[in-house]
Amino acid sequence: MDTLNQIVSINPNYIVIGLLVFFFSLEQLMKNPFRFTNRVGHLFQNMLFQVTLVILNIFFVTFQVYCIEWVNNNEIGVLYFIELPFWSKLFIAVALYDLTAYWIHRATHRIPLLWRFHRVHHSDTSMDSSTVFRFHPIELILVFGIGNILTAIIFGTDVLAMAVYYLILYVFFFFEHSNLKYPSWLNTTLGLVFVTPDQHRVHHQQDQFYTDSNYADIFIIWDRLFGTFKKLPLRGIKYGLKEFEEDRKQQFLFLIRSPFIKIKRNVSGQKNE
Repeated sequence: MDTLNQIVSINPNYIVIGLLVFFFSLEQLMKNPFRFTNRVGHLFQNMLFQVTLVILNIFFVTFQVYCIEWVNNNEIGVLYFIELPFWSKLFIAVALYDLTAYWIHRATHRIPLLWRFHRVHHSDTSMDSSTVFRFHPIELILVFGIGNILTAIIFGTDVLAMAVYYLILYVFFFFEHSNLKYPSWLNTTLGLVFVTPDQHRVHHQQDQFYTDSNYADIFIIWDRLFGTFKKLPLRGIKYGLKEFEEDRKQQFLFLIRSPFIKIKRNVSGQKNE
């Protein structure tokens, strides 16, 4: 328990930077499934999103933790009515945070206003480890941040479980987005329960038929259970959104403004599984 508390108390910015250095370095040293140029410029543009988020999070993380602790102190939520061992309760709470994220993620694809913010992440036409940072800060803070608070209200999950969830999530995010070759057997073993890079790459496929699938972040079982799981051969994947292919639309300043600009979504799709 003490060891766990020490791990989750590490500044998450150190963990994120450490993971970026590790995966970005591997991308430069190893063979890649996709060939992209200007990796440094791409990294710089995506890092600007993380810098913006860190600044805004100074205020919002405190608010989020305060809300969840208030919920816990008042013993609100389903888990307070169930007697469970500590580690079982922690595992269930982490899974519940992931389940809520699945439904929120799905909503960001279905609700036009939310999609305006979420499409910033999908706009990347050359996905690599730095794409982890390409999220509009308003989406992360308001949409997913409030989702964490709602998870605590409904299920009684606590701040420790949220910290563990994000620690695992950071590893999965870099694992899933990195431009690295992984063995195909991952999909038929770990991929039965957990999200693998090949499964998440389908979610970043340009055609909307595939973009609107594989929403899970950690447990792919949510997609399998709720009918949103799809497969696509690696050779058939083209990243990004057609309406964001211009170079100027890949720049930080444009992407930050883009939710407030009317950009018609290209809804064509190829159902070539």
